[in-house]
Amino acid sequence: MFTSSPCGGLHRRAFLGQVGVSVGAAALTTLLPARCWAHDSLPHHRPTAKRVIFLYMSGGPSHLELFDHKPELARRHLTAMPESFTRGQPIAQLQNAELKCFAPQFRFRRSGQSGQEISELLPSVSRVADDIAVVRSMHTDQINHDPAHTVMNTGTQISGRPSMGSWILYGLGSECENLPGFIVMTSFAGRNPQPISMRQWSAGFLPGQHQGVPFYSTGEPVHYLSNPPGISREHQRDTIDAVRGLNEIRQQRSPNPEISTRIAQYEMAFRMQTSVPELMDIANEPRHIKQLYGVESADGSFAYNCLLARRLAERGVRFIQLYHRDWDHHDNIVGYMRICAQACDRPTFALIHDLKQRGLLDDTLIIWGGEFGRTPMVQFKGREPGRDHHIRGFSMFLAGGGVKGGVTYGATDELGYRAVDNPVHVRDLHATMLHTLGIDHTRLTYRHQGLDMRLTGVEPARVVQEILK
Repeated sequence: MFTSSPCGGLHRRAFLGQVGVSVGAAALTTLLPARCWAHDSLPHHRPTAKRVIFLYMSGGPSHLELFDHKPELARRHLTAMPESFTRGQPIAQLQNAELKCFAPQFRFRRSGQSGQEISELLPSVSRVADDIAVVRSMHTDQINHDPAHTVMNTGTQISGRPSMGSWILYGLGSECENLPGFIVMTSFAGRNPQPISMRQWSAGFLPGQHQGVPFYSTGEPVHYLSNPPGISREHQRDTIDAVRGLNEIRQQRSPNPEISTRIAQYEMAFRMQTSVPELMDIANEPRHIKQLYGVESADGSFAYNCLLARRLAERGVRFIQLYHRDWDHHDNIVGYMRICAQACDRPTFALIHDLKQRGLLDDTLIIWGGEFGRTPMVQFKGREPGRDHHIRGFSMFLAGGGVKGGVTYGATDELGYRAVDNPVHVRDLHATMLHTLGIDHTRLTYRHQGLDMRLTGVEPARVVQEILK
């Protein structure tokens, strides 16, 4: 029987002492690093990567201005787009418009010993041309932003499915005890930023502790993490101990994985009160590192987020996702591409270079790209021309984590409309990403509503071995 206080309540120490056995037995798995209780059978094979940094160019960056040089499209500038390309094809905002070819608006240069063709918009990325594999033959299923984000993040357009970061955390756990294993940050510069729904980093039907946690690079890094005025760290510790004990009693009587999630999240939040401020403070970073990224302080920029991504990688965070939310260029593509490229080019190079010089690039997979590309046809939505959404062919690049450098894989047709040589679907990208982490995408499953669900779904998906070492 529990010991009561003179006032009829339960003494905190007596309560905790008497539930201590159950706390120790049941809560141990939630308080230890997740790697201690993730799937025993993983990895399925020798991994080449331990973590992923996804540099997500939200809005759909134009492959025709960045990585896919199309001289024939330039020769056909403002002539009618051949109907043989577009007949019966999905179009976002160009319905019933006269479809005309639109020349690439920037020059391309051969870079590195590999001679990769990269736009003049990305002079810094060009410096690591021999470290990246450009995939020019990406394609996807959904032509509007939100469902296309959902496909890229979860492998399907159906809302409510787990995100790729959550699948990875579920499979491998985290190597970091004081920070979440899946962290998301956003930035913007240029055109009106595309909204990003928080369900894009949801755990879906997986246990809630695997969901992504948004960090904010200005103001409070994590909402509601700090103690209220007058609440000391010791008082907060006492409160968490008491709440944990109550949750454990509930877990014994009505087992529920979400109770374990709640216990783990309370503990993680307590540890984060110390670890997060230290993480976000870059004052002690050497001057040359700040200059490399082009950042001085916590300014909310993509550059700052890239520097934080390196710091997170050093601390063992498993999946890091940086959204830059301004690549939706229906108009003034020249002006806005310059702004976005200027915001993202140097930090992308800096992150790759910095990881490489620290010996972290070898086991960190970097993915760069958005939810789709842009049309070879011109769109006149404002005073200056732009490009519409496009799903039949676009470009992304990968680096580190067992990826071959200096490789260009796949191709679109002569006008950059359709992936025709070695097409790579988003499912193939996911399968390849999981492969570098030592995961067979067909074996990472979770039983839900009577089905063994997986990130790559039931349609065919392949590992793109040609870009791997």
